[in-house]
Amino acid sequence: MSNNQTQYSWSSSKVIDDIEFDEKDAELFKKLIGSGDTDEASEGAPLMVPGNIFTGEIVEVTKDFVVVDVGLKSEGLIPASEFDPNEIQLGEKVEVFLDQTEGSDGQIVLSREKARRQRQWQHILQNCVEGSIVRGKVTRKVKGGLMVDIGMEAFLPGSQIDNKRIKNIDEFIGGEYDFVILKINEERKNIVVSRRELLEKERISKKAELLETINEGDLRTGVVKNITDFGVFLDLDGVDGLLHITDMTWKRIKHPSEMVEVGDDVEVIILNVDRDKGRVALGLKQKENNPWEEIEERFPIGTHVKGKIVSLVPYGAFIEIEPGIEGLIHVSEMSWVKNVTDPAEVVQKGDEVEALVLSIQKEEGRISLGIKQLEKNPWEDVEAKYTQGKVVKAQVRSLTNYGAFVELEPGIDGLIHISDMSWTKKISHPSEVFQKGDEVEAVVISVDRESQKITLSVKQLADNPWENIDKALPIGSEVKAKITKTTAFGAYVELENGMDGLIHVTELSDKPFNKVEDVVNIDDEVTARVIEVDPEHKKISLSIKSQLAGADDDEIVVGKQKKATKKKTDEKDEQA
Repeated sequence: MSNNQTQYSWSSSKVIDDIEFDEKDAELFKKLIGSGDTDEASEGAPLMVPGNIFTGEIVEVTKDFVVVDVGLKSEGLIPASEFDPNEIQLGEKVEVFLDQTEGSDGQIVLSREKARRQRQWQHILQNCVEGSIVRGKVTRKVKGGLMVDIGMEAFLPGSQIDNKRIKNIDEFIGGEYDFVILKINEERKNIVVSRRELLEKERISKKAELLETINEGDLRTGVVKNITDFGVFLDLDGVDGLLHITDMTWKRIKHPSEMVEVGDDVEVIILNVDRDKGRVALGLKQKENNPWEEIEERFPIGTHVKGKIVSLVPYGAFIEIEPGIEGLIHVSEMSWVKNVTDPAEVVQKGDEVEALVLSIQKEEGRISLGIKQLEKNPWEDVEAKYTQGKVVKAQVRSLTNYGAFVELEPGIDGLIHISDMSWTKKISHPSEVFQKGDEVEAVVISVDRESQKITLSVKQLADNPWENIDKALPIGSEVKAKITKTTAFGAYVELENGMDGLIHVTELSDKPFNKVEDVVNIDDEVTARVIEVDPEHKKISLSIKSQLAGADDDEIVVGKQKKATKKKTDEKDEQA
């Protein structure tokens, strides 16, 4: 193929990478196959074939058209818009493209623009290869990307426009850029270009150069590319650097977005450079003096400080005592008298408060503060105030499975354990004795100031009846009792002195019966005889059968001795 002749093979139905070619152009270029020189044939005569390029002479110029004579039977009209204004002069020689040998008006159809495009295609084939760099202007948007004028139209895929995320592809229309040729398809006269390839090469080049010249301690300005929970990534002119959240400020922040947004320009200091891995660590707070440097001298333990509550967390409140210095008031350090579970019970964000410095962890950037320490600890003199054996009055504040908590004074609670509620009754739950809000009287048993515990007893307001039980209820004595509970093995009773006893099923009657309820029922009043007393295990055994039979004390004692002897014998046999 000569320099002046080009063979086209376009198809009106072909679409490559979303580029649609003009049907008329395709049909014309099909006809140009294997021809000779476009200016002159081998014998010097012009080859009058549509699709060839001819050199013609401008013979007339009108307002809208330029008349060109190419030596054919008639001149051709070409729109003036296809010419460079400097070209439109009578007698000027110009290259034109033979579109049709005879149009609808009988004149030949010529094109200056198509001649330029074909010459540019020839130029690209002769001077460019895949990988060559060309200059072009983005002309329009098509499906999948943009069209670029590089002398002829080339396709710029959307993925090849830039090396970063594009918000609006229309921003590139009308812009002039350098492009690298990715693909040349001679058969379809299709060119695919990329701007991203050049940007990536430029970025890699800049990154290598920057990594060679950058040093720790340098100040650099970067653009915020991405924000994560743990920090911010900045573009340092080709090199990505990480500004960790802990290096953003001496203050406490929850998320980097509190300080920067994507696209912000931020001046940072280079903390570390890993040239092998291409990583750069950045710092922002390091541009300022470390407010923690002399913290122990400025705020020694025990110092009273004032500040504003800046944030509340489930475990406490942070107070800013000076710019960049925040201390934590833990919920346990908020009150002597309350069990604080939510800091909002005591303080609110924005409150001005006074606190006491409890401890400092300089390396971790932590100060522990307390506000309860500004008040007197009511537990300091509790041992002198609530001596062992002292009788006190208190109000029941809450009930638990194991006892009742009573309030002795604001911030001072005592516990009455379930085992200290009665000498004689077996209590399953404190609600059997007390209700919330009840005023009770109790005896102080013990005080533990360190653990902040005071143990109380109600039963010790009275003498222990079990100490003299043998005298109060001698064996064989008759007693009045009330049935309080029946079971498969007997019936529980309440004696006149308030003590509980058990009538075993074998001691209910000397007559046959099927169940306990055949003999006694709850609330029945009965007369029974004491047959056994066990002060150690706080048990009293009674018998209705013995009382009815009129057995004397000696018989009862002998009977119990026989039972005790038999029990011991059985236990020895089991052990053997």
